[in-house]
Amino acid sequence: MRHALLVPLALVAAGLVLPAAAPAADKPSRQVLYNDGPDGRFLLGGTWLFKKDRLDVGERRKFFRERGRGGWRPTTAPNAFNAGDDTNESMVGTVTWYRKDFRKPAGGDFVVRFESVNYRADVWLNGKKIGDHTGAYLPFELPLTKLKRTNRLVVRIDNRRRETDFPPSRFNDTGQPVGGWWNYGGPLREVYIRRIRRVSLTHVSARPDLPCATCPGVVNFRARATNFSDKAVGVRVYGSVGGRRVKLGSARIGRNSTRSFTRSLRIPNPHVWSLNDPYLYPARVQLSGGGRDSWSMHTGIRGLRVAGGRVTLNGQPVSLRGVGMHEDDPVKGAALDNTKRMSDLLAVKELGGTAIRSHYPLHPYYMEQADRMGLLVWSEIPVYSVRSREFYKRSVRRLAFQTLQDNIESNGSHPSVMVWSIGNELASKPKGALAGYIRGAARLAKQLDPTRLVSLAIVGYTFDECVPAYNRLDVIGVNEYFGWYPGPVGQVADQDLLPGFLENVKACYPGHGIMVTEFGAEANREGPQEEKGTYSFQQDFVRFHLGVFASKPWLSGAFYWTLQEFRVRPGWDGGNPYPQPPIHQKGLVTFTGEKKPAYFDVQSSYQSTTQVGTPAPAGQSKGQSGR
Repeated sequence: MRHALLVPLALVAAGLVLPAAAPAADKPSRQVLYNDGPDGRFLLGGTWLFKKDRLDVGERRKFFRERGRGGWRPTTAPNAFNAGDDTNESMVGTVTWYRKDFRKPAGGDFVVRFESVNYRADVWLNGKKIGDHTGAYLPFELPLTKLKRTNRLVVRIDNRRRETDFPPSRFNDTGQPVGGWWNYGGPLREVYIRRIRRVSLTHVSARPDLPCATCPGVVNFRARATNFSDKAVGVRVYGSVGGRRVKLGSARIGRNSTRSFTRSLRIPNPHVWSLNDPYLYPARVQLSGGGRDSWSMHTGIRGLRVAGGRVTLNGQPVSLRGVGMHEDDPVKGAALDNTKRMSDLLAVKELGGTAIRSHYPLHPYYMEQADRMGLLVWSEIPVYSVRSREFYKRSVRRLAFQTLQDNIESNGSHPSVMVWSIGNELASKPKGALAGYIRGAARLAKQLDPTRLVSLAIVGYTFDECVPAYNRLDVIGVNEYFGWYPGPVGQVADQDLLPGFLENVKACYPGHGIMVTEFGAEANREGPQEEKGTYSFQQDFVRFHLGVFASKPWLSGAFYWTLQEFRVRPGWDGGNPYPQPPIHQKGLVTFTGEKKPAYFDVQSSYQSTTQVGTPAPAGQSKGQSGR
């Protein structure tokens, strides 16, 4: 429910516009939390103001009076307002307001860039609404028109989830909210303003590829330029990689219009990006005409294919070992800083991991550092556990396709991205609209980026027949918990069924790459090996599963779920007879940073596994898997 009375009243409330006695406005900083991206960014850091909304009708008038007098408290952005609040109400979500007063930097016009807001955002500048956005984990921008010397930015954030959101929110039989992982609300990632010219670059990617192990490298440029002025302007756009320059095109762009430019640049004898040698080329796109604008990046030349039923990197089959990750912290929730992010990635490297996966697009700093550290990324959109009936709704399909497109456009330059995942744990026998979504999403991903692999993480239950809808994918991701969860009518209760199950998957999809995208067991205490939830049980569990994976030479990878514990939801037990809700305790590292005994078992296995092997069998080594 949008609470229609709330916004009109807000427009006349003193909290939305600058009062006579406004607090001192900050000057935006040139500091950035990640390097690659548009030039001319300024961080809106420092002190923000925060206030919870009063959703009860009887309290609204009091709320607006308080906002008129003040009633705000200082905070920061990024911020998760409910971090540390483990109540049902926190998980359900509410409406909050964030406010920032800032001074305009010298020169030009600006847009505001939110790296991630959860979940619905309405934005005002100096009392005038400038736009809104739905969805988290990816950036969005809004123009800041008619900036004054001192300005007030106000954001209304509603993190109450619906069944049609990603991830959806529901209630279980006991009345507790569920919804994938903890529903942190607020501007979960940083906020910038960036300078624009009459014509500015509004999206740029430099997508890398290596068609075959001995081929020249290719960088595929795509740039969008938007004319923000009221007159047509002629522009020229150029791209460069490692000192080599190419003209992307020239055009006359009409007023308030956008034009795309695409061109490929060949790199003879490239220095190839690999796990052991993650070499990066500096890349840049520049625009002239209507002012000068530029976008800086780094990219790496590498090739990803499926050949002979194996995922290959630069022509060599892989048997990756990785971990799942959630952006979560006991104190800050999902509003992490770069120190925490780097700590996570260093832990992956120490473990011997070569790949990471999350249920949503990770913060740009994770992506940049994965490029530099030689880690591959399973990049997934949060279309998680959405009921099949919801895909009959055009709005759900539209939002899913848009989220996929935004992820590919935002992260396509990163050589670390190996897979565009279109969802996680949807119905195990997709039919009707869900099967249509899988086909449409796979087609869209290939249209936008034919150089990456497309996948879906599925629930690892036993099955009687193969699923035709999965034939559109390159990689089948399997979430398997044999020996931990019982599954429907005990299908996965017996871990000894795991080897046969994996062979059945391979038999159904012999030309696909197969990866285990999740396996894991909860552990939070000492105790006997036979008792679920003990450290000894977790150790025995990972040893068995890793042993099975090692016996499947066609398996292209496996991800332990997860590296570190995180908050899920009130009442979470995860199959543990003695849980500690809301914490997901399958992690190899506790929420507070201590390594569990199983960490060292996984580390020993990962470090002794040959994760990039000999050249793949002849056949499809120069092309995609054919789907």
